[in-house]
Amino acid sequence: MLIDQIKKDLINFQKEKRPIEVSSLRMLLSSIVNKEKQKRLKLSSNYSNEELDLKSKLEDQEILEVIFSEAKKRKDAIEEFKKAKRQDLVEKEERELNTLQKYLPEELDEEEIKKIVKEIIEEKKIIDMKQIGLVMKEALIRTKGLADGKKINTIAKELLK
Repeated sequence: MLIDQIKKDLINFQKEKRPIEVSSLRMLLSSIVNKEKQKRLKLSSNYSNEELDLKSKLEDQEILEVIFSEAKKRKDAIEEFKKAKRQDLVEKEERELNTLQKYLPEELDEEEIKKIVKEIIEEKKIIDMKQIGLVMKEALIRTKGLADGKKINTIAKELLK
């Protein structure tokens, strides 16, 4: 399971004295635990404690969603730090992002995203920019985190011009 790999890597990074990687994996594990607590709270009225322990554990797909979320936070922070001309913080965030990306599947390239967006436009018979929200919603569902929302939006705007 993915969580086991993350914990194993955390121990290795601690042994290798790599503080940025240790910090980013601890933050990730904390986010995973928080997500499990949220899931447990939602399920608490339907199950006994023993069942709840099993049901509240996150599946690999749910863990991937947490990792995507954490990676997105890092990407956003990198953008902001670049605007503020804080290269030291940009480098730190990039290293954290690289650590997280080891657990993510490869992102789709631009051509694959274009193909998906074109399919959606044709299927839904979308003709103008007013319906870009429908395109975005469906594209995000179909790509399941394998493509950046900004990239999808840029491509959708290009195709709907």
